[in-house]
Amino acid sequence: MRAALDAAAAAASLGEVPVGAVVVLDGRVIATAANAPRTRHDPTAHAEMLAIRAAADAIGDDRLSDCDLWVTLEPCAMCAGAIAHARIARLYYGAPDPKGGAVEHGPRLFAQPIVHHRPEIYPGIGEDEAARLLRDFFATRRGGK
Repeated sequence: MRAALDAAAAAASLGEVPVGAVVVLDGRVIATAANAPRTRHDPTAHAEMLAIRAAADAIGDDRLSDCDLWVTLEPCAMCAGAIAHARIARLYYGAPDPKGGAVEHGPRLFAQPIVHHRPEIYPGIGEDEAARLLRDFFATRRGGK
């Protein structure tokens, strides 16, 4: 999670919402990404999407069934869908997202019968630091810091 938190902090320094993601295969990081929708002018450039794309490219396969995804924030519906399609084995995430999350909040995508792959889910990893990064970022944007 440390690498994902570092990526999130780097995103914040570029004016992006501080979310970072890392894909791990056999104990080694094969992809790291940070949120970049504003930088890339791409609404799909969430950290998870970028990390999944990079990992698939790195191993030369669209199935990441032996991979773990570490992300600093509960994935949204788009990212949760990509996690299912990529067949990610395990999802570790930091802060919950009651407004935009789709794992334990909102549509709870992996609990839906139409989803054919469900990763093992481990919430709350690095939650305090991930939540602090988000709070500080939005406080600064609102002029409160």
